Amino acid sequence: MNILPKFKQEGQILVSLLIVVPSMILIVAAYLSLSTSSYRASRQDQFHTMAQIAADSGADYAIGQINQNSNYASTSETTLHSDSQIRTTYTEVVTNNGSSSKTITSTGKTYWPAATATPATTVTIKVDLRAVQQGNYSIISGEGGLIMSNTSKVVAGDIFINGTISLSNSAQIGLSTNAVNVNVADQACPVPPDATYPRICNANEAAQPITINNTAHIYGTIRANNQTTTAAMTNPGLVASSGVDTQALPPYDRASQKAAVATTITGASASCSSGTQTWAANTKITGDVTISNSCKVTVAGNVWITGKLTVSNTAQMIVAGSLGATRPNIMVDGEDGASFKNSANLVSNASGTGFEIYSFWANAACSPDCTTLTGADLYNSRNGVTITLDNSAQGPQSIFYAYWSKVQVKNSGQIGALIGQTIELRNSGTITFGSATSTGSTFWVANGYRRSF
Repeated sequence: MNILPKFKQEGQILVSLLIVVPSMILIVAAYLSLSTSSYRASRQDQFHTMAQIAADSGADYAIGQINQNSNYASTSETTLHSDSQIRTTYTEVVTNNGSSSKTITSTGKTYWPAATATPATTVTIKVDLRAVQQGNYSIISGEGGLIMSNTSKVVAGDIFINGTISLSNSAQIGLSTNAVNVNVADQACPVPPDATYPRICNANEAAQPITINNTAHIYGTIRANNQTTTAAMTNPGLVASSGVDTQALPPYDRASQKAAVATTITGASASCSSGTQTWAANTKITGDVTISNSCKVTVAGNVWITGKLTVSNTAQMIVAGSLGATRPNIMVDGEDGASFKNSANLVSNASGTGFEIYSFWANAACSPDCTTLTGADLYNSRNGVTITLDNSAQGPQSIFYAYWSKVQVKNSGQIGALIGQTIELRNSGTITFGSATSTGSTFWVANGYRRSF
């Protein structure tokens, strides 16, 4: 007997599997292909971004170098980032289009793997630069400002003060017949200093940025943030109480001068009392240097002094005629800095070229090699006197620059220009700043940015 019915088997499951499995394989293959393509695109986009960053970094580096040396032309391929997998580099070339125009061509590359010689991605950009003339100032100060007292006078050359101005007794800026331009940013807050120091003061946060006492006076066009008092300011006096941007003090490439040293001598051998002496270009002098008693030292190029420099008693430092229009730079590292007194004279050559005297001491652990200072370190450095001109010392075509500290001028004559975090003039009679050696500078700023294909 047949209790259960018989079923006819026709292979329907096998047919389904023959249709579904290949379809699934095709779907998975398509998905894997899409994922692989997306990964490659994402990876390539990452490589492109890294090359773009490298190119931008190269352009930024070139701008910084140009603003220190307008003749800067190019660099070899420089590694920006490197690890076990990826390496990025930049190369830039500077083209001079004219006296006021340059173009930087910066090329960024991404290498993957890092050791390969052929880049995975290359990005080239062009940055157009234009020249901006910074004011022709006889005095530029940082946040420490300008302090004038007794009979000190500035009768020529414009003034830019990042901090504040204080005038007392019969101190005077400008003449009734010769007004000057005075700009004051009021970058002197907060006090006591914190990590944000220095910044421009807020209205009513501090005293007036310009204070004038006794018979002191300013003759000039004055722009000063947060200034409301106009007393003792004429010709025309205060014209704006806002809108003065801070201005970075001129940079100097200290590291390059140190790297260029070709000769090293001691302070004792560099010193002299009467007679003559010659300092070769690219010389490093270790220790203190004293030039006195009518000694004449001819300087043939840049000199780095690790101690202090004292020039006194009618002694002279003379710019070599062979330098032409190239200024010799004297770097002084000692805490006591550079002192010129008792009719000491910095003598220009026949081309009218004077010295640039730099003091680099700072009241900070990084001294004298600090590249930047803010906060308490800057605040505590600004009043340390590292350049002094006293008792008829003069340098009519020389520039005196206290990088992190104070320049102090007392009872002295003609001076080319003064730069410092703080500048103090007192008991000085009339100081005539040499207009030919004003510290006006050309700075290069970006005027256009574009990809180069």
